[in-house]
Amino acid sequence: MIKLTGLTKRYGGFTAVNAIDLVVPRGQLFGFLGPNGAGKTTTLRMIAGILRPTAGTVEIGGVDISVDPIAAKSKLGFIPDRPFIYEKLTGAEFLRFVAGLYDQEGPKVEHRGRELLALFDLEEWQDELVESYSHGMRQKLIISSAFVHRPEVIVVDEPMVGLDPLGQRELRALVTALRADGHAILVSTHLLENAAAMCDRMLVLDGGRLVASGTIEELRARRGDGSIEDVFLDMTRPLRQAQDRL
Repeated sequence: MIKLTGLTKRYGGFTAVNAIDLVVPRGQLFGFLGPNGAGKTTTLRMIAGILRPTAGTVEIGGVDISVDPIAAKSKLGFIPDRPFIYEKLTGAEFLRFVAGLYDQEGPKVEHRGRELLALFDLEEWQDELVESYSHGMRQKLIISSAFVHRPEVIVVDEPMVGLDPLGQRELRALVTALRADGHAILVSTHLLENAAAMCDRMLVLDGGRLVASGTIEELRARRGDGSIEDVFLDMTRPLRQAQDRL
């Protein structure tokens, strides 16, 4: 459902993302890991069609996003790391607005919106302006908006930021249910233990390159037994040391 071929992003002489090849199939949840500056957010923004690749292609559900961006994005739910939200709308109005961007309206959308607001304990706030929401409530509303049009592919950049423990558990349950329904999900996170518990495969990005891919058991087997933190640091340390010598 997500297919990246030679995906590359350069800014002048700096290569932020370097020739990534990746396939995320239906019913799979992939964790996207890497230190700060590894290129994770840049990659996810290219997948979402926010940034244009310097080279390579992005396909969402078999549709090349550069060829037919509307068709590709209609299959995609994207939760950014720094979301924008219209503060002068109520929570219910914001979900209605986002659904309208996907040309969806009517009773089914209203029912879906109520389901999502109830799931994240926002039902009592649905008629309040978003400007009165706390940071965590805004994050829950943004997450709800990514699911309101029932996308086939979910791309999430640091989803747990600002969520309380209950919100984190609700999001994990929702993502797990979507995976069971056959959705393809790619999640970028710094919460390594959460990723290890949730994800079918782990992808480690460093210096714009995909340096490792596999199940947590496979990655541990390659680097020796240890915690996920030990495995992650062992995989990214060589590049850090090389950069320190430059």
